[in-house]
Order: sequence, then C-alpha cells, then structure tokens
Amino acid sequence: MLTFYHSPETRSGRTMWLMEESGLPFETRYVTIEHMDGRGAIDPANVHPDGRVPAIVHDGVMISESYAIAIYVSDLAPASNLGAPEGSDERGPFLAWLLWLATEMEPSVFGRLYGGGDGNPRSERNYNQVIQRLETALASGPYLMGDRFTAVDVMAGATIAWARHAFPESAALDAWLARIADRPAHQRACANDAETVDA
Repeated sequence: MLTFYHSPETRSGRTMWLMEESGLPFETRYVTIEHMDGRGAIDPANVHPDGRVPAIVHDGVMISESYAIAIYVSDLAPASNLGAPEGSDERGPFLAWLLWLATEMEPSVFGRLYGGGDGNPRSERNYNQVIQRLETALASGPYLMGDRFTAVDVMAGATIAWARHAFPESAALDAWLARIADRPAHQRACANDAETVDA
C-alpha cells in the first residue's frame, strides 16, 4: 500500500498528479505545513523529515522529495509508462531530464521569479539555455521525451504552468501545457485539491 502525504495548493500537487497517472492504489493523507509567508505549522503527523511535502510511504519505507518520488513511483508502476526501465535505452535520458529539471530549470526559473539573477550575464545565459532546451525538445515530439508522455512532463509541466509568466511567449510551450493539462489524471488531481480547499 502507498500512502501519500500532501498539503493542498502546494507544489506537491504535481506528485498528486503523478500518483493519479501511475494507476497505483494509494491513500492521501492531508497534512499542514509551514508556509514561507508564516502561515500554517508543521504537522506532527507528517512523516517528511523537514515537515514538508510531498512524501510517500510504501511498505513501511518513507521516500521524500518530489523527484525521488517520481523515479520511485515510475519504477513501481511500469505499466503506466511514466518512466524508463533499468537497462532500457531511455533510462539514462529519463534520469538526466529529471535531474536537469531540479538542478538547471528550477533554479533558473526561481531566479527569474524572485529577482535573484537580474542583470547577471551567467543567469541570463542559463535562463536562455533552459528555454532553448525545452523548445528543442518540443520541436521533436509532442512531449519532452518525444512521442511518449512521462513523469518528466508531469514534473516540468506542473512547474512551468505555475510559473508560466516567467517564460517567454511560446506557441510550443502553450500547446504542450494544454495537451498535458487535458489528461484525465491531471484533472482528477486538480479536483482533489479543489475539493479539499473548499472543505
């Protein structure tokens, strides 16, 4: 059994989407977290070592951090086609994409959002390289890894949709975001969050 620790209207919404895409049975445990603006509080029922989200527990083992969960869940649900099996030609590119999102795309986007790299030539170069890599990938296929939707699209798509204003105008990006947002699993994940917030 999989238990997913989640707080509504946070970035663990992308893990909710991933869980829905996986087809695996799971239970969602809603917990509170301490937000950057001071709202909320760390929930003693949360298993995450830092009191954050997301985290999952599978057969007594706790896994935290959204990219680690993306790899773990993709491997756990091979029929979902979210990942790339060990030994396959796609395994290396799959892992490289996820780590690139965490170490290159997200820092560049957050720098753009929060003013950390304004006017810095290296930050501008990194930002432009991020845009170029995304545009090049989408020019080759409907999804970031080509013809197949993967956990890479979930992780990148959720972040880019949330921070769309930090990216330049792009028909390719917008078409891709619309394509993946139309997926039933994405709509279920959004509905789960909306119902909890309303409650």
